[in-house]
Amino acid sequence: MSEPLDRSFGYECVEPLERERRIRNVFRLVAPRYDRMNDFMSMGIHRLWKRYLVQRVAPRAGEILVDLAGGTGDVACGLAGADRDVVIVDPSTEMMNQGRRRRLPDGIRCLAGKGEAIPLKDSSVDAVTIAFGIRNTTSMEQTLAEVLRVLKPGGRFYCLEFSRPWAPIRPLYDLYSFLVIPRLGALVAGEPAAYAYLVESIRRFPPQEAMKALFEKAGFEDVGYRNLSLGIACVHWGKRATT
Repeated sequence: MSEPLDRSFGYECVEPLERERRIRNVFRLVAPRYDRMNDFMSMGIHRLWKRYLVQRVAPRAGEILVDLAGGTGDVACGLAGADRDVVIVDPSTEMMNQGRRRRLPDGIRCLAGKGEAIPLKDSSVDAVTIAFGIRNTTSMEQTLAEVLRVLKPGGRFYCLEFSRPWAPIRPLYDLYSFLVIPRLGALVAGEPAAYAYLVESIRRFPPQEAMKALFEKAGFEDVGYRNLSLGIACVHWGKRATT
């Protein structure tokens, strides 16, 4: 199901190592203006989606929480608290450096690493989040396996990602995505090609039920999802078995 995404860069077919190299370059280029562009592209709604994600996690005292592909740390800041540890894991040091410049709260640390090889011990994490990052991994299946590995028994996983919108709004959504977003990328970030890739990668991402099936295939239990903004975004979740 995910092979076309794993072997693509936008609509171009590439080998996994080339895909990884190009995606790293995209985030190197857009890092200084990434958060500003998210506000422009979503009209600020991405902040509400991420707030809902944090509410679903419901962080607890004493927990170790990992925000995978955490970038500049906006989700990690929502998860943070004096009574818990939060770790941002991201292969883009440029993105994490932007977060450091904003002075991330105490209790958040940054760790360079990718989803396919999370640099953490087995069964060491209470909850993992990933927001708009899993489609940029080289292998979603391997990333899901790694998340399951680092979670403690009963640990929770939450994935926020763009998804398949409600059918009546798809034509307008497609028009906005392919005509407006790359132009915003040129105007605000100076990188229209990078934002064209991000839009094209959304179109290759599995729809809601297919993504749910990938979670189940990976071995997660109590799998479910909730559409946000008529399916423009979606939060998927699952747990590692307790035994």
